[in-house]
Amino acid sequence: MIDLGISKIALIGAVALIVIGPEKLPRVARTVGALLGKAQRYVADVKNEVNRSMELDELKKMKDSVEGAARDVENSIQTNASDFEKSWAETTALADASGSSVDEAPGMISYPEYKHPGKNWRLKQGAMPQWFKARSGVRTKALSGAARVARYRPKSRANPHV
Repeated sequence: MIDLGISKIALIGAVALIVIGPEKLPRVARTVGALLGKAQRYVADVKNEVNRSMELDELKKMKDSVEGAARDVENSIQTNASDFEKSWAETTALADASGSSVDEAPGMISYPEYKHPGKNWRLKQGAMPQWFKARSGVRTKALSGAARVARYRPKSRANPHV
């Protein structure tokens, strides 16, 4: 690269001021700056394109290797599956020949089928046991205002309405 120091830039500026003149120098400086910016962007675009093409080649190589490994795994799975199917067929043939079904194989424990408890998850289940609520005096049922007044109204001795 060109080694430009402050003294060389000052010398170039002084020569440009004398040759071009003070009226045209700002316009020329803007034009030179714009051209240098365009050149830098062009060089950056070329570098990015070269990097992209290199990465694309690497990705293609990686894709080919992954596809090869996937094919190998698929082939091994198919061979193992065919071996498993053969052994399964032999086992079921032996079980059928002995008269027992596959579900009742010796040493196998049969569990009952899962039954959902049928709980309604929207209803909140209290964490405090009912016996503790009764002992500590916690209300378990909500009363309306009128029912609460009727329940806790003091009983009068002489009731004229009865």
